[in-house]
Amino acid sequence: MLRKLYDWTLRLAEHRRADWALAGISFAESSFFPIPPDVLLLPMVLANRARAWMLALNCTLSSVAGALFGYAIGYYFFALIGQPVIDFYHAGPAFERFKTVYESWGAWVVLAAAISFLPFKVATIASGVTGLSLIPFLFASLVGRGTRFFMVAALAYFVGPTVRDWIDRYFNILSIAFIALLVLGFFAIQVL
Repeated sequence: MLRKLYDWTLRLAEHRRADWALAGISFAESSFFPIPPDVLLLPMVLANRARAWMLALNCTLSSVAGALFGYAIGYYFFALIGQPVIDFYHAGPAFERFKTVYESWGAWVVLAAAISFLPFKVATIASGVTGLSLIPFLFASLVGRGTRFFMVAALAYFVGPTVRDWIDRYFNILSIAFIALLVLGFFAIQVL
């Protein structure tokens, strides 16, 4: 299944509307979609290395816009969806402790999730739930996502087609590593 998704992504990277797809995936991944935009950014840069920095900028700005949407989900819909769940499980005191910690460390959590493979959408929604100040939230999102996507673009730009050959050769191992990182990211969020 992952191989089919990878092949579809490579075909999409060469499509004339690939920039829009990259923007859409970047936006959605920051708030609800499980697949990171790196899987489209990398082949798009490999397909046209001269556009590497514009593609990274597209990915970054779209992701930050999606982060604002994730923040809005947490801020506006927590009372409707999240609070009844907390009440059902009698988790009010635990949630209050979480909010206290998140208010102190939230911008750092956003930055860590924006750069790493921690689920960024969880950090964006949690930021809205806790009412994290928008300026630190936006700054951490912009710096973190910019760092991540410009690093991916730089890797593809400077290493070039050998990256694609390497991915093709080690696809199964990379797929397992990706799934493991995703699971570990969700686990890390649960522990925090």
